[in-house]
Amino acid sequence: MLLLVKYAVVASLVVWLSIKASKYIDMLDKTTKLSGAFLGGVLLSAVTSLPELFTSISATVLLKKPSLCIGNILGSDIFNLAILALLGMVAIRSFGRATISRGNILVTAFVAAIYGALIFNWFNILNFEIATINIVTILMVVLYAVGVRFLASDTGKKCEDGGCVALSVGQIAVRFVAASVGIVALSVLMTYITDDIAKTYNIGMGMAGAIFLGVATSLPEVSSTIALFRMKSYDIAVGNIVGSNLFNFLVLCIADVLCIGQSVYDYTDANVVNLLVFGSVATVAALYALTAKKSGWRFVGLAAVVACYFAFLLAD
Repeated sequence: MLLLVKYAVVASLVVWLSIKASKYIDMLDKTTKLSGAFLGGVLLSAVTSLPELFTSISATVLLKKPSLCIGNILGSDIFNLAILALLGMVAIRSFGRATISRGNILVTAFVAAIYGALIFNWFNILNFEIATINIVTILMVVLYAVGVRFLASDTGKKCEDGGCVALSVGQIAVRFVAASVGIVALSVLMTYITDDIAKTYNIGMGMAGAIFLGVATSLPEVSSTIALFRMKSYDIAVGNIVGSNLFNFLVLCIADVLCIGQSVYDYTDANVVNLLVFGSVATVAALYALTAKKSGWRFVGLAAVVACYFAFLLAD
């Protein structure tokens, strides 16, 4: 019980810091020339994905459990999409009419392509190395770099006189960095708590990674996205989720490079395979929803994403 209390306390602190970070990003969107797609898809998504980065490295390098790492990444990605879909369905009247930037749509397509590469890797089709680095890892890095380029090319609306935000750009940046540091520190602690929960309650590492660690490390994306939806900053919210999912795969690349003597692409746990299959379908459904021209069809796509997440839970 004490472990679960620790888990809840750390998770609550992550939520609070993430909400703060999302507010600072919204302020930067209004006071700088940086686009909302770039701020949400690159800057905010990188920060809210820091838990995945540090927990995955800890799981791979320190705990020597690659299945916990890939379960964390895939679990976080499908959970992120499910949360975005649920929020979109609730706010379908306004979200259904929202314009999603070309950059965010392309990033979603890149994430779908990465899922495809992982499926080929699972079937041992794309499973060879170049200078000790798996070919899938190289493909992920390339797609991430191209995705960042497209996000940076988008433009957004700003405050005409900057008067809609009381803080200066410097003050906003300092507070954003402080919140980010807090998220990093708590994310490392979360890895060890999850490992202890898996041992204490006899939960498989893949499931522990997907449920406890995957959900916990997705709390920054969830809380920040909810805050952005309340501010009706829909494009930044979408960028935060799809950008985070793309960044999560970059984290998997880093873990693969650091994972010496083992492969981070470990599909021995059936839950990891389920995450891969349902996550790929959910990403395609999300891509359809974001490109849909009518609210009704967007709602159908979002509902399909949620269905994929619950299908994974029931498949266990």
